[in-house]
Amino acid sequence: MSRSVTTTGSGTGTGSVTTTGTGTAIAAVAALALALALAGCSSGGDDAAAGTDVATAPRDAVRDGGSMRWAVDSVPATLNAFQAGADGTTSLVAGAVLPTLFRLDGRGRPQRDADYLDSADVVTTEPRQVVSYRLNPKARWSDGRAIGAGDFAAQWKALRGKDDAYWTARNAGYDRIASVKPGKEPHEVLVTFAQPYADWQSLFAPLYPASVTGSARAFNDAARHGLPASAGPFSVRNVSEKGGTVTLARNPAWWGDRAKLDTLVLAAVPAAQRPAGLAAGTLDVAEFEPSAYAALRKRADAENPKLAIHKTAEAAWSQLALNGAAGPLADERVRHAVARAIDRRAIADSVLKPLGLPSKPLGNHLLLATQEGYADHSSALGTADAASAQALLADAGWRPAKVQPAAEGAAPAMRSVRTGKALTLRFVLPESSLTLNRVGVRIARMLAAIGVRTDITRVADDSFFRDHIASGDFDLALYSWPGTAYPATDDRPIFAKPEPAADGTLTVEQNYTRVGTDQIDQLLDQAAGELDHGAARDLTARADARIWAAAGSIPLYQRPQLVALRTGVANAGAFGFATPRYQDLGFTKK
Repeated sequence: MSRSVTTTGSGTGTGSVTTTGTGTAIAAVAALALALALAGCSSGGDDAAAGTDVATAPRDAVRDGGSMRWAVDSVPATLNAFQAGADGTTSLVAGAVLPTLFRLDGRGRPQRDADYLDSADVVTTEPRQVVSYRLNPKARWSDGRAIGAGDFAAQWKALRGKDDAYWTARNAGYDRIASVKPGKEPHEVLVTFAQPYADWQSLFAPLYPASVTGSARAFNDAARHGLPASAGPFSVRNVSEKGGTVTLARNPAWWGDRAKLDTLVLAAVPAAQRPAGLAAGTLDVAEFEPSAYAALRKRADAENPKLAIHKTAEAAWSQLALNGAAGPLADERVRHAVARAIDRRAIADSVLKPLGLPSKPLGNHLLLATQEGYADHSSALGTADAASAQALLADAGWRPAKVQPAAEGAAPAMRSVRTGKALTLRFVLPESSLTLNRVGVRIARMLAAIGVRTDITRVADDSFFRDHIASGDFDLALYSWPGTAYPATDDRPIFAKPEPAADGTLTVEQNYTRVGTDQIDQLLDQAAGELDHGAARDLTARADARIWAAAGSIPLYQRPQLVALRTGVANAGAFGFATPRYQDLGFTKK
């Protein structure tokens, strides 16, 4: 999954910031921080254990035809997933209409998509890594042209970062490619890497036709409100900003299993309005906030079988971000003290237990609990308890004031032995998220118990990232990151050490906390180039331990994913990591 963005500051207004990253990530991050993203997969049992909960049905039980209305957060500003302005809906559209060579299963593992690939393998590593893609001979664009090396080469040249005329939001992985050319066999594409690249399966996902990526002008404009050609079970019929919909229609040129639906309509509906839309039948699939769970659960029980709720752990995680650019949190001892004051288990319990989901706190920044290889490295932060937190504050030059605290359960305020100033941290929260606000209040109480005061500021959703997180106007903040099957590539910008630029600005990539180390960068760089899976996993584990020790990001829990379906909806639900099989979406036969 492509991420994006960069920047984090102290909020003190010192200096300038350069932000870099993928526009997909910027929008996706904002969506994850402010609302739950859409998804769906399985009806329990083994699938639920694998991180999915979908209303599964075999294709022969799904009727042909019909239109499904799926609630989304917004109509995207562009359908180019590699461009600034892309968002979660962009990715949803791309998955239905464009080739993605490797799709993810419920454990976040890449699986070859046989509709596009007969095979894909690293065929040599010396003197350079070469990957051979053998394309399905039936794979064609909707304009009749075969998918081939020209499409791969055009996308590589657009995304490799060597031509500023392309308005790209990222070049991770593509910048390691040395050449793309046709192979000796028919329908074969050979990609040669200048540097070893472990996450090569993340590339060409999605793959755009050369008519979109072949020139800067086409890349920048051709896919803003439509696509000149598609190669999936659906194609884009209409994008209506005024109507708030993206309409996808069955693609008659699709060579795989025929899409069951006539149309899939992605409708921009605010989270608060989705329960009413489901009840009225104007929506068939809608993700909703945990705060709405009890009411929807009651309605589902009363109206059964008109409404069903599916739930799993989302492919995303919530964190407490500590801005280490300036102020008290620039001191690692103070960051450690704050982190040790937080009872992460109590927070996870408060969010997940009422939903009937496993409530263990998340112990890893790079792998989620539903992923293969997950391990808890939180011990690198040290023992969480109030006494050790206060000892760290004392070592950093903070002492409790002599006056008694006003709030019950609060300790005397910590004050600096040099200036006498109270230790108060600015805590920024998005105003619309009831879940994050409840978590924020709980954290504030935990910090008050060690004498750390918080100044909670609730801000409008549209300014939360732009004006506060991205600009660094916070000390503490709650927001989320999407999980990824490719942490060495996708997560490096999130934890990259900020670097001064020649013009005096600070390039922080996606690292909003501005807390990073050379060792973390080196370990993730090594993992990205390590073709031995076990060795790469060891490197990312070591990197995660160092990220915990740096104490800029404190994972709290893997986010819940709650999806409500109207009666008869088939093969949709809470997908977690899994990629939907769009051609199987539909309604069961009556």
